[in-house]
Amino acid sequence: MKRIGLLGGMSWESSALYYRLINEGVRDRLGGLHSADCVMVSVDFAAVERMQVEGDWDGAGRLLADEAQALVRAGAEVLVLCTNTMHKVAEQIEEAVDVPLLHLVDVTALAIRSAGLTRVALLGTRFTMGEDFYRDRMARHGVETMVPDAAGQDVVDRVIYEELVRGEVREASREEYRRIIAALAAEGAEGVILGCTEIELLIAEEDSPVPVFASTALHAQAAVDAALEEASR
Repeated sequence: MKRIGLLGGMSWESSALYYRLINEGVRDRLGGLHSADCVMVSVDFAAVERMQVEGDWDGAGRLLADEAQALVRAGAEVLVLCTNTMHKVAEQIEEAVDVPLLHLVDVTALAIRSAGLTRVALLGTRFTMGEDFYRDRMARHGVETMVPDAAGQDVVDRVIYEELVRGEVREASREEYRRIIAALAAEGAEGVILGCTEIELLIAEEDSPVPVFASTALHAQAAVDAALEEASR
């Protein structure tokens, strides 16, 4: 089993989900008392969020690259960045280490294409929805992404930062997300990406009229696959 390095804390709520899903995946694959061989660094999200707001992506990239190097020194053989938004600085992390970074967008795009879809809705933070790094990488795989209108983006982002990262799951917010997803489906979205790890605390398959692609769950499963690659041969 390869050692997985988890770059977490953005937020710790989503990192806890990653930890659980990866360990469950290893247990289900290997049986018995098996669990994942993993190490984690958990950064202070307040510092990262401040850099996001200030547009200091280079500073955020340096911070995460330094932490990635710490994971490699601790024996990590494959890295998992436990956040969607911070994949904006994935290249800085990749340049700083000599082990593979399992890119969340690639994993999610593969699942979408395997389902035979090419046009999906994307829900995430305002950075994920509004900037090009996520959509452009999806486009490389032949996947077109749609996002909510400005009002819808405000709702999605607000719920993430004011509720979900604090561990608050509100039924009223679930209803708002359902409405936004339904509107995007009516406009032609064939599926919906839960493009923020915390959204998976709120939205499930039954909340959407189109297939749901839960990026955290897909990413975690890919991490299990990568860690057990040798064991499965």
